Amino acid sequence: MKEYYPITIAGVKRELKLCPLTDKLYIGAFVIIGDPELTHSAAKALVEKAPEYDYILSAEAKGIPLAHEMASIHGDKKYMVARKGVKLYMSDILDVTVKSITTSKEQHLYIDGADAALMKGKRILIVDDVISTGESLRSLEELVKATGGTIVGRMAILAEGEAADRDDIIYLEKLPLFDSEGNAI
Repeated sequence: MKEYYPITIAGVKRELKLCPLTDKLYIGAFVIIGDPELTHSAAKALVEKAPEYDYILSAEAKGIPLAHEMASIHGDKKYMVARKGVKLYMSDILDVTVKSITTSKEQHLYIDGADAALMKGKRILIVDDVISTGESLRSLEELVKATGGTIVGRMAILAEGEAADRDDIIYLEKLPLFDSEGNAI
């Protein structure tokens, strides 16, 4: 069985460890946390493709380095993060439910009321590291709608599986799913 999948993203080569979702279905583990070279290169390539926006919104945690780097490259003074837990400093919290293929149970995403107020009437660009089933994306979309913001784009470094066939997302590379032998399916 193949254990790794080689991929080049924005000129940066990596090997993604293949991890089982089921006995017959594997995914390539893509983690940008702790990888500033890949994060910077991918963020720069995404900013070049990004539509005009007022704020970037991403989900905690793996989307944070990407959102931060994109905002920095673009010259933004602020970006928003949908948190997976309520923090003491948060008030007037908006909450949506999310079910991701990389987590074992239902989760929630929360956004602070102050950030929600800033998003009202603004153009919001949703970014994440990988879009697969679209559940995390759907949850972020619900948050934007609840704030009164307008979604102007959905971006990711990778589109996994059938997400690569979507015409409503902008991504840098396709990431296939894999069988139990490590072959792309």
